[in-house]
Amino acid sequence: MARVFGAAVLAALLLVASTALAIWWTARQDSRPTSDAIVVLGSAQYNGVPSSIFEARLEHALALWEDGVAPVVVTVGGKAAGDQFTEAEAGHAYLRDAGVPEESLLAVPEGVDTLESMRAVGAAYGERGWSSAVLVTDPWHAMRAERMAEDAGVSAESSPTRQGPAVQTRATQFRYILRETAAYLLYRVTGESVAGAPGIG
Repeated sequence: MARVFGAAVLAALLLVASTALAIWWTARQDSRPTSDAIVVLGSAQYNGVPSSIFEARLEHALALWEDGVAPVVVTVGGKAAGDQFTEAEAGHAYLRDAGVPEESLLAVPEGVDTLESMRAVGAAYGERGWSSAVLVTDPWHAMRAERMAEDAGVSAESSPTRQGPAVQTRATQFRYILRETAAYLLYRVTGESVAGAPGIG
């Protein structure tokens, strides 16, 4: 029994370590294939004004759009109780004001976490006959977002932002990797999402 228990503990530790390493590795990648759309994962907004985390994502998506990665930028995310604007609407307005024309923007104002948001994006993709996406989110969130997108029927790669609070210090990065490791493993086991650090539920 002791050997079985020890083997189980070792296997669990190896699974956690390999998942954390995969999250770290994915966070270091920057994939920019020509795609149907750039999908910006939502984060907090305040009366229509994106938070610093969300703004960093939107600025990165804007640069990708200007580089011709995709003809459309999709903003996604619902709203919390009491909010006047959804994350998708706030992101849409930000990009419009930055010069992206309306015909190159699509707001999907649904989802209180990544899983709900990616399912909503999957439905929007199905309606339009789209299949491919470049996801814009924080580096540590990229692997889980890609997995959820794939499960929603979207062929996704990620181009994480390299600025903003999520990447400022090594301590912050380590904390986010730990949270994402737990969130990713929970999703793979249960198929459900979990609220993690702000903006990456």
